[in-house]
Amino acid sequence: MIEFENVSKIYPGNKVAIEDVNLSFNKGEFICLIGTSGSGKTTTMRMINRMIDPSAGVIKIDGEDIQKKNPVELRRQIGYVIQNIGLMPHMTIRENITLVQKLLKVDQEKRDKTAERMIDLVELPRDMLDRYPHELSGGQQQRIGVVRALAADQDIILMDEPFGALDPITRDSLQDLVKDLQERLGKTIVFVTHDMDEALKLSNRIAVMDSGKVIQFDTPENILHNPANEFVEELIGEDRLLQAKSDVTTVGEIMMNTAVSITPEKGLQTAVHLMREKRVDTLLVVDESNTLKGFVDVETIERERRRGTATSVGDIFNKNVFYVKESALLRDSLQKILKRGVKYVPVVDDKKHLVGILTRVSLVDIIYDVLWGEEDNIINAAGNVTAASEEA
Repeated sequence: MIEFENVSKIYPGNKVAIEDVNLSFNKGEFICLIGTSGSGKTTTMRMINRMIDPSAGVIKIDGEDIQKKNPVELRRQIGYVIQNIGLMPHMTIRENITLVQKLLKVDQEKRDKTAERMIDLVELPRDMLDRYPHELSGGQQQRIGVVRALAADQDIILMDEPFGALDPITRDSLQDLVKDLQERLGKTIVFVTHDMDEALKLSNRIAVMDSGKVIQFDTPENILHNPANEFVEELIGEDRLLQAKSDVTTVGEIMMNTAVSITPEKGLQTAVHLMREKRVDTLLVVDESNTLKGFVDVETIERERRRGTATSVGDIFNKNVFYVKESALLRDSLQKILKRGVKYVPVVDDKKHLVGILTRVSLVDIIYDVLWGEEDNIINAAGNVTAASEEA
């Protein structure tokens, strides 16, 4: 429906705002343009309604070169919502909603019906139609700005950071409203934002821009799981990358395959030697069938050795051991692990047999793996873990 073919915008002084952009938006898609300040996202959007004309290349709507269309007529066919709403302060809400229809010579009766239908869509009382913008709250004004863009039944709606100045609760509500209206009415929306959470929530596809170029144009899922380069990774942020990874990763995929363990009948001196050999401060306690029973740490061993009241691991080990299953999604286990503040967590199978260990270091390595693709980091972290491999 909307096509950019080798589009560039160069301002006087050879300042490049947009460079060789090629994009294609389908009818009924919700497209987000995102990037840092000066990335070219707003310039790209404003070219669609010819508020800015390209220096090179072609932009088409439904196969027609928009440079061949009258810019005023073109803009009347495309809705536009901006951050400061742009309601006319001297006009009533009714007049604001139906402004484009009035310019298109639509009769008053039809305009009134449109105003009523639009204000119903955003669940505001009809008596607001005869009020003025200053009599409405910021969130209510923003809702009117949204439906004004829909009132003339335009197929394309441009939105330039429309919710950037709103409080988080109002913003979240309006995001839900816009997404719902877009899906119900089948509109094509091109939405500029600098907020990655907003882009991920609203869009069918996201165009990530930097220095006037499109770095990646893809679905939210693919951008999260396969960022094109370091710039996209930084824009997404480590928290979102970790969440994306944890949504599909099981504990078994990132655990170390073995852990240092000892059986209850072993003596305390044997336990100390094992700790020194493996350079760990904690041992996991298992029975003869490798079923997890608990753990014992170096402080407990040294205390009991001084007292002389215990001779074996079985006399002193802690049975209150937190563990996770290897089949569990990391997404479901991550917060439990981090909240407990533990340095490591044993991993068991469905029969509670010890099969591995998950460390805080390995959780950090997930981020490294996502950011830099070093899949062997998790294995190479063995030298840093609290409880390393091999069974006593």
